[in-house]
Amino acid sequence: MRKRVPSSSERVLMKNWEFSKVNGTKIMLDNRMSDMMGIVEGGFVYSTLFEYVDKGPKKYELLLSMFPQENYRTLTNITVYMQDVPGASAQSARFLADRSINILNSISLDGISDTTIVWKVLADLSFVGEMDILKETFDELKAKNDPSVSLIDHIEVKPADIGRVFRTEPSKQKNEVKRATPVVFEGGAYDLAPEYGDILKDIGGKHVLIVADVSSWIVSVTFFKDETKLVKMVIEIPDCPGATTQVLDWIAATNVNLISVFSRIKICYHTTTLELVADFSNSNYSVEKMRKELPIALENMNGIFELKEFTEF
Repeated sequence: MRKRVPSSSERVLMKNWEFSKVNGTKIMLDNRMSDMMGIVEGGFVYSTLFEYVDKGPKKYELLLSMFPQENYRTLTNITVYMQDVPGASAQSARFLADRSINILNSISLDGISDTTIVWKVLADLSFVGEMDILKETFDELKAKNDPSVSLIDHIEVKPADIGRVFRTEPSKQKNEVKRATPVVFEGGAYDLAPEYGDILKDIGGKHVLIVADVSSWIVSVTFFKDETKLVKMVIEIPDCPGATTQVLDWIAATNVNLISVFSRIKICYHTTTLELVADFSNSNYSVEKMRKELPIALENMNGIFELKEFTEF
């Protein structure tokens, strides 16, 4: 039996970020994160470092990818819908190969029913031309009942637009500091020392936010300013409309800057777990004041709310 792999839309709903400590000069990626982003042991990782110039909690952001920036304009997302029969995957691969399409990352998964397989491909179209030509070629073959696509139902072709992650906003919130040469991913870690040791100094033991951008196969590593005060709060709330709003409204009034919000059902229609990571550096509340007053505020909310964890990084 084939193991079902979550689709890209489902993976967006999964927790695609984590807080971690820098191990010496190394950024550790767990297997789930590296597998999801296609970063493989022994592979070359390309990177670009940005510095934030606004007043927020972020100091630097490091973007990691298996692809160099000069290739981004030709990277394309191709989704192939094929019949769940022997030979369908081979036919799909042959259709792409015959048109000089270089498959980079891909994931195959069951469709909603047992009759369709969905194959999501990140491909390089530098040798094939425009995306529209690929789609038109397939449609023409399908209309003629060509046996070369008999097991393929249809395909979708969209630009990967990975470069959007590297573009800065008009407000220039961040500036590019350095685009580094590739570094080998070894021992489940990216070593900062060879390329960024002169910029990212004394970072051992500091917390970073690691985010997997599932739409672009890129990992973002955020380094926070020294004055940033990070706190993780885990709250059990009712699984009903308005419960999350009650908590977030109360926290917003304290001028705490929420860096991440994640929720998941614990008991359907009964309990949801709300996980928050906040920066207290510009808050009206000290960390200790929040630790004392948040449980009281939760008791006064409409429903059963309970603080399960309050951890200062």
